Amino acid sequence: MILVIIDGLTHAGACSGMGYLNHLVEAGRAARLLIKAELPTLSRPLYEVLLTGTACYVNNIASNYPAGMSGQKSLFHLTGEKGLKNAAAAYHWISELYNRHPFDPVRDREQDDESRAIQHGRFYFDDSYPDSHLFSDGELLRIKQNPDFLLIHPMGVDNAGHLYGPDSGQYRQKILEADAMLGRLVPGWIREGYHVLITADHGFSPDGRHGGTSPEERRVPFFGIGPSFIPGAYQEEVSQLAVAPLICNLLKISPPAAMASIQFPALGR
Repeated sequence: MILVIIDGLTHAGACSGMGYLNHLVEAGRAARLLIKAELPTLSRPLYEVLLTGTACYVNNIASNYPAGMSGQKSLFHLTGEKGLKNAAAAYHWISELYNRHPFDPVRDREQDDESRAIQHGRFYFDDSYPDSHLFSDGELLRIKQNPDFLLIHPMGVDNAGHLYGPDSGQYRQKILEADAMLGRLVPGWIREGYHVLITADHGFSPDGRHGGTSPEERRVPFFGIGPSFIPGAYQEEVSQLAVAPLICNLLKISPPAAMASIQFPALGR
């Protein structure tokens, strides 16, 4: 299972800018859905939503300000408890939520410790860290560690949205670049038998912000690739809380009681 969280990717941006992924949808090789992000539409709270399947009032991760580690069982905890191997190439807030808080750039950038929730991690701490480097970090983890669950979390789209706004050429260019990188990697992942899930934490308001309740901030994409998905472009809106239990289902992991129990469309078996 490979989960790609493209930070700050709007649903509209994914539909218009991700030519390779939408080709897979048109060709009957992938499912595309519209996800409604939880509130608040901020990154740290929505990482927690995607990786624990719990809402803000349950997990108390309510802002981007560091407030310690998560108190919930994440997909990293659950895979480890089942004897599966996991890895993450991700922003350092992921490490702070599930491995160690606060993040130390020297001590924590590279982590290989199977006693921790995230067993193998490569974490960056600069929002301008190139997506090309991050995807390479993730692919190297996949090759070297052969994880059952791998998170890849690039920040380039989000950084462009903040700097230039979601209607800018710079934002669209970062989406095109992310799609091209996926076009180089996903065919190999498919051949290797992975389920590949691609989504985002939040979108953007027209003025380049997020954290509010507007549709532009809450509508994010989801692409599901693999034999368990019924291909096609689905129009119904799906709760973001459904992503973590979907992954538990596909990995045959029993979800914890706190995790939402939401049926995910587009599943065939």
